[in-house]
Amino acid sequence: MAAARYHGIELDIRDFAEEPGESSPSPATLARWLNDQGAVAKGMHIRWRFLVRMHNSPPIVLMFTDGSAGLMVAADAERGIVWLRDPMGNDADAPVAVDEARLKSVWNGDILLVKRSRDQSEADAPVNATWLAKMVLRERSLMRDILISSMVLSVLAIFPPLIVMQVLDRVVNYHSMATLISVSALVVVLSLYEMLLSYARRELTLVMTTRIDTRISIHSFNRLLALPLEYFEREQAGRILGRVMAIYKVRDFMTGRLLSTFLDMFTLLVILPVLFYLSPAMAWMTVAAAGMIGLVIMIFMPAVARTISRQIEAEMDRGSVMYESVAGIRTLKTLALEPTRRKEWDDKTAEVVRWRLATGRMSNWPTTMVMPFDFFINRGILLVGAYLVLTGSANMGSGALMGFMMLGGRVASPLVSLAKLLEDFNEVRSSLGEAGMVLNQPTETKALTTGMRPRIQGALTFDRVNFSYPGASNKALNDVTFELPAGTMLGIVGRSGSGKSTITRLLQGVSRNYTGYLRLDGVDLREINLTHLRRSFGVVLQDNFLFRGTIRDNITAGRPGLTIDDVVRAARLAGAEEFIERMPAGYNTFIEEGSTNISGGQRQRLAIARAVISDPKLMILDEATSALDPESEALVNANLQRLGKGRTMVIVSHRLSSLVDCDLILVMEQGKVADIAPHDVLLERCAIYRTLWLQQNRHQTRTSKSGGPAPMIAEGD
Repeated sequence: MAAARYHGIELDIRDFAEEPGESSPSPATLARWLNDQGAVAKGMHIRWRFLVRMHNSPPIVLMFTDGSAGLMVAADAERGIVWLRDPMGNDADAPVAVDEARLKSVWNGDILLVKRSRDQSEADAPVNATWLAKMVLRERSLMRDILISSMVLSVLAIFPPLIVMQVLDRVVNYHSMATLISVSALVVVLSLYEMLLSYARRELTLVMTTRIDTRISIHSFNRLLALPLEYFEREQAGRILGRVMAIYKVRDFMTGRLLSTFLDMFTLLVILPVLFYLSPAMAWMTVAAAGMIGLVIMIFMPAVARTISRQIEAEMDRGSVMYESVAGIRTLKTLALEPTRRKEWDDKTAEVVRWRLATGRMSNWPTTMVMPFDFFINRGILLVGAYLVLTGSANMGSGALMGFMMLGGRVASPLVSLAKLLEDFNEVRSSLGEAGMVLNQPTETKALTTGMRPRIQGALTFDRVNFSYPGASNKALNDVTFELPAGTMLGIVGRSGSGKSTITRLLQGVSRNYTGYLRLDGVDLREINLTHLRRSFGVVLQDNFLFRGTIRDNITAGRPGLTIDDVVRAARLAGAEEFIERMPAGYNTFIEEGSTNISGGQRQRLAIARAVISDPKLMILDEATSALDPESEALVNANLQRLGKGRTMVIVSHRLSSLVDCDLILVMEQGKVADIAPHDVLLERCAIYRTLWLQQNRHQTRTSKSGGPAPMIAEGD
């Protein structure tokens, strides 16, 4: 962290997650974390004689054998001394001079180099062909080895036809046993060598494609997680997933046909000279037929690409129906919507089938048209060669003719693969464009990795804050101004659409394109690191999502280092301890997908426990009790006073009875602040609040005015 701070990069140790099985973080693990945080880092092993010469370098992290680290800030090669500083100490502390003997007693040679990224990093670069090319070029060393092995295998591919030539011309014609033995020995040696080299190339190719696959998957998922919440709210989830999954078609193309065609081209470059040596006339015929195959495929390529693009679009629409049906299966079942969804699925499937059939028919034309040229290369060239031999136009024997046939059959395959590669490129370009429509959206990466990390106390200030949702004609917040001291419990009320939830969205950093000033402890919210901000808050929503796993896992989500004592304390604060202890497995009770094995009130209390386990100084409860039954709501409300001790709480609720004990209640009306005061004051001076209160409590008012009728009615029953 000290080395990163030297380059102006602020880090939060809570963002770091150790690799499983590591007692202390390795340089590689730290380098990956730093690279994810916007720095450029590299772990390496170095000897003392090289370390001591790095006197003009920025601070270097030395990894010690006991799991700690030191910061090398200077070096003197002539004196054989380096100067170290404690990375956790004060910057004003003087560094300590250490020689080789003392350092080697605690240091095994591992260092971590850190610098600030000046260029656009791979993680932030647009997802396009250039981005993918950089992904592949990072495996240059493996590609070099594969290239060398492919060249050798291409040369070896010439020998089988040449051996056939020798067998037919020398062994069979002359009945030479000695030649047969020599040729057999050569075949065995070459076959063994080719077998080992092919195995090595397949292994290298497998490692390279696996690395590329892993890198693409990790970057795609990280980019997806970096997208702002607003994007997911306005886009259909099924289409987002469909477009992101299109990146895997690109992956299959790069690690499949592209790589195989690239390797086959080396074979072609080696075989062609041999063919021209054996028979220039037949070689030109073979090349011309293969070229015609490629030409036909290229002519049909644009039309095929258009139908493929329509097919991909139709498949994404069908995938969206599938996703929505599974995600909303509870609503679908309770409202008996199966026939409606089934009809929509049938319609989308029919559309997919129509375009898939059109694509197949369009692809069938070039496949049929190239068959005569393919037949000529594999069969006709033999007849032409036999004619040339019989007429004496070609100076070659039966062995040479057979060898030419064996080699000529391998010419068309790379050229056809190259033409089909261009055809696939259009599909890949469409898939890449679909994935880019999601992955190239503006991300929160900069806000998540940069900015201030102040100690949060909870004082809030809204100063003429204005905000409008994209495409909306009216402002969601209009000159909102109020101030909230730290430790205050604030309730927010108002009619639907008055801007209550918008205030909480701005506080969470979901939307940052507002005008005016929103300050937290005197610091503008947009200057605070977004990850630090959200981890400093405890947020409980109306419908909280619990992950598939145990109760303990859900409470400690995002805080895996916390102990069971922390979990119990959070559960007790949230009023969840009593029902957890009644469960058979207690805190290890497994929560099913969709939280079907616990009640809504229990789920809400677990969400509150998850929010308070990190002891946040500011908590946001956005309609956290609106979906609860009266008993569960009363239990949660009873805990609010206990939860609110020592922290600022912002509670949005349409049930005013749950906000009576708040220090202040903010009344919103059409995006503006109508009033802010305690409950009793608002009842006297705020007409909007008084109207809302009377609407929700009219049964109590009616009872207090009539006095006797209520008991008499009860007696009559």
